[in-house]
Amino acid sequence: MKSDAGRAAEKVARQSYGKLIAFLAARSRDVPAAEDALCDALAAALRTWPERGVPDNPEAWLLTVARRNLLQAARRQTVRDNARSTVAMAFEEAEERMNDVHDAVFPDERLKLLFACTHPAIDKSVHTPLMLQTVLGIDAKTMARAFVVSPDAMSQRLVRAKVKIRDAGIPFAIPERPLLPERLAGVLAAIYAAYGIGWDGLDGEQDSRTGLTGEAIWLGRTLTTILSDEPEVMGLLSLMLYCEARGHARRSGGAYIPLEEQDTGLWNEIMMAEADALLRKAGSFNRFGPFQCQAAIQSVHATRRRTGTTDWEALATLYRALIAMKPSLGAKVAHAAVIGRLEGAAPALALLDALEQRSVASYQPYWAVRAHLLSELGESEAGATAYRIAIGLSDSPAVSSFLTDRLRAIISRSA
Repeated sequence: MKSDAGRAAEKVARQSYGKLIAFLAARSRDVPAAEDALCDALAAALRTWPERGVPDNPEAWLLTVARRNLLQAARRQTVRDNARSTVAMAFEEAEERMNDVHDAVFPDERLKLLFACTHPAIDKSVHTPLMLQTVLGIDAKTMARAFVVSPDAMSQRLVRAKVKIRDAGIPFAIPERPLLPERLAGVLAAIYAAYGIGWDGLDGEQDSRTGLTGEAIWLGRTLTTILSDEPEVMGLLSLMLYCEARGHARRSGGAYIPLEEQDTGLWNEIMMAEADALLRKAGSFNRFGPFQCQAAIQSVHATRRRTGTTDWEALATLYRALIAMKPSLGAKVAHAAVIGRLEGAAPALALLDALEQRSVASYQPYWAVRAHLLSELGESEAGATAYRIAIGLSDSPAVSSFLTDRLRAIISRSA
């Protein structure tokens, strides 16, 4: 049985990893060294807390030990004296703050780290996974699954990117206004990716809304406060809030409930009202972007709470707009699903057939939608095959069970 000290160490690691790494890395300018120092501090906590008790402020304790680990590592390395001095001076603030560990607080600088991870010197393909690992502590294996690459390949990319941040002296700061749009797009994509991983349950939490989804929403709120005139930031926060408002309706006794079958009375009306207000404010800037479009799509679904119906025409129009702005595979598959409701299974299948087959081979939503459409057309054998592929690609036991029930139904109808 796990000790109270062990549980406390795991909790602070899960909740404060990104905050601690950002604080350490922003001062040492060395992400790998900050990660090593924090890892050693966590190991020390597991050794000492069971004997001495959990400190009043576990987060501050870890930061103090990690800071000392960084300084010791710097002394061991063959580096210039002025570099050692820089590292030492950078942590004077931390030393002062940690003098009273009971009341110790330190600034949350994860946004600075997010922007460091989107620097042009770093390959764009690694921006999002790099931010997810350094800021939110998602392991390479989980990200490899989400980004459909091998864990070893993902680990190598992340290591190279972190070394690049250190060796190129990439600043930990929110960019000046002229450089902001391009860099901001990467940050928003990473925050939404974090939300998506938490929403899908890939972070291993029993209740992901207390994990990655909550962290992503916090980052979105913080960005909205700092960048109050950026409509896409508001659009992202609105999008996440619309989705989060439906969180408690997604499961019933552990079973997966698809959006169209959810009890709208379980949706969080206050959260949806906030999402509505954000989307309206974003629209006042007359700069419509992909995140605003996705939030608008969710607002159409949210309207069912009041009207009892879904405006499929509006959804089709919005998905066409989204594909024109950002032709992602997810948007194209979702558009096909909407066309299936609006025009029938045949034209929807034609849209799926037009997609590049190599790109959809391991994309689970494609196979789930395809299976449903084939079933609608009475093509039981092909539909059953598609359902089996969708089940095999699913990481969620609840979704797998839902699809398995659909598979059994299609098999029984064809028997």
